[in-house]
Amino acid sequence: MTTTLEPETDDQPTTVETVRPTVTMRSRRMSLRIERRLILVCLILAAIALGVMVVSLATGDFPIAIRDVVATLFGQGSSRHNLIVLEWRLPRALMALVLGGALGMSGAIFQSLTRNPLGSPDIIGFNTGAYTGALIAIIIIGGGYVTVAIGALGGGLVTAAVVYVLAYRKGMQGFRLIIVGIAVSAMLASFNTWMILRADLEVAMSAAVWGAGSLSGISWPQAVPALFFCAVLTLLALIGDYSGRQLELGDDAASALGTRTQTTRLVQTVVGVALTASVTAVAGPIGFVALAAPQLARRLTKASGTGLIPAALMGAALLAASDWIAQHALPDITLPVGAVTVSLGGAYFIWLLIAEARK
Repeated sequence: MTTTLEPETDDQPTTVETVRPTVTMRSRRMSLRIERRLILVCLILAAIALGVMVVSLATGDFPIAIRDVVATLFGQGSSRHNLIVLEWRLPRALMALVLGGALGMSGAIFQSLTRNPLGSPDIIGFNTGAYTGALIAIIIIGGGYVTVAIGALGGGLVTAAVVYVLAYRKGMQGFRLIIVGIAVSAMLASFNTWMILRADLEVAMSAAVWGAGSLSGISWPQAVPALFFCAVLTLLALIGDYSGRQLELGDDAASALGTRTQTTRLVQTVVGVALTASVTAVAGPIGFVALAAPQLARRLTKASGTGLIPAALMGAALLAASDWIAQHALPDITLPVGAVTVSLGGAYFIWLLIAEARK
């Protein structure tokens, strides 16, 4: 930790600026400096997310002790515990962490691109577009999991392209992108409602329940492809994170630093939409996690920008906790996790309004 003193004059008192503690990692080719607070917050969020997952694995119709859950995860459980923990509960608990991390990272990408805390995929409309593509696959085409996944990805990408074209006016401004996205989202929501009303009753009921956002019924055949897809997208997002952060300085400053602004924005948009679509394909549209996770992580780390890793860890913790609440909040009733995240999102908005009013 270092301090610098400004010269004392009659008009200006002595001021002290403290450099925040950092950890420096060096190699022959590069040097990386990370703030200690960022590392600590990430470790705490990871511990909370894993702790919630273990509690989720231990609770249910067949309660299991925490120590037996841990032993089962390390391959030392009984056949009964292996069936309950590894086959029945682990796919859902693990996907809550992975999909929550994907939503948090997607929200951080779009909030960084738009330089606006409202620039999340569920506000801009990409989440609704992915839901539209999935509904077309379910109601019109009638395909399985792969078809729904392709439909969600295609719907999200088409929506992103439409919003981008409509919002582009001699460059891209985050506020215009958000306004156009809200308008497109409203139209797509009406179209989604029309499709559900026109569908057969059984298909419409399943589509409506799935559209509320639910992790129920997830098994390893659905979890494994989603894990692989999210891992590849996470790697791509981390690779392009430096160039994406440069865009927060503005296009002129980013171009002066050697960043290809339009290419970077396009690649980051595709990666962010793909992360959102992967969640929609598995669990349906889950709202407010992508909106709240980056901002909550930013407040905890006190960073100047929206970091991908803290946002992903916060999203994982939020969705894991929300899914546990959805399963056990009401007796004999399992809520869609989307209903819980919307409720938490409303509480977050109220808190944010009160905090802003006090300033």
